[in-house]
Amino acid sequence: MADPDPAADGGDPPESDPIVEAIFDAVAATAPEIRAALPGRRVESGTDNPSGESVLAGDLYADELLADALTAVEGVGSFVSEEREAAVDAGGAVGEGAYAVAIDPLDGSSNLRSNNAMGTVVGVYDAPLPATGRDLVAAGYVLYGPITTMVVADADGVREEVVTESERGSVDRSIVEGDLRLPDDPLVYGFGGRVPDWPDDFTAYAREVEDELKLRYGGAMVGDVNQVLTYGGIFAYPALVDAPDGKLRLSFEANPIAYIVERAGGAATDGEVDILDVEPEGVHDRVPLYVGNERLVERLKAALD
Repeated sequence: MADPDPAADGGDPPESDPIVEAIFDAVAATAPEIRAALPGRRVESGTDNPSGESVLAGDLYADELLADALTAVEGVGSFVSEEREAAVDAGGAVGEGAYAVAIDPLDGSSNLRSNNAMGTVVGVYDAPLPATGRDLVAAGYVLYGPITTMVVADADGVREEVVTESERGSVDRSIVEGDLRLPDDPLVYGFGGRVPDWPDDFTAYAREVEDELKLRYGGAMVGDVNQVLTYGGIFAYPALVDAPDGKLRLSFEANPIAYIVERAGGAATDGEVDILDVEPEGVHDRVPLYVGNERLVERLKAALD
């Protein structure tokens, strides 16, 4: 883990993989435009994504904007999105000097109508997708909360940045936490899915946890995981009785979030193995996801055995 950044109250991101930095520069550059466009894109687009979910106009707009920005980055070989059936070839050989970038363009877009938190999830893979999380070289997310922040995990550790747009239109990334770690004493939990659809063993675990921690669940994985990174705790979108494979997509959501949480000192599992070790069959595979402080995740794994 990298030492704390001496400019933790502001400054430029540390030197790292130049392609990775260019990718997150491109993601940050899109953030103000995505945010500004959301008020007029809270309606259904009339289309479904490859997972069969109804897509809002905001999803499609964010997807197009990110595709244009990321395929223009030298060193990006392919762009793969939750909203697209197949990868977009950006001209580089993935795994041979170029990366595949997997995007959930607008995580939690169902919150758009109610004006609650949502974000963008990014995974940078050194292998063509589908691939395991062990092929990630970096991951991150943008959170469109009261302010726009971006969490980036790479070989140097995990950092939190504020993304701002100047009056001249340039986008700045300012570090607010140079060595982001899960607090040792967890405070919050957030569990997705309808409670009647939870399996009995997970329900029993949830009943224990709710006596120990404070509920923080907002319906957008990015926002809920950010609460866990900030305060410590556990987030889960479990296997459900009617959806035993879970809801979240491995390539676009579970792997990047697991990478971030593990780099921040936590743990991530599908209930049996580390999320990063799950072998995918397809780009749009779903998995259960349980992430947070290690002792809470280990307790959960024991409860699910």
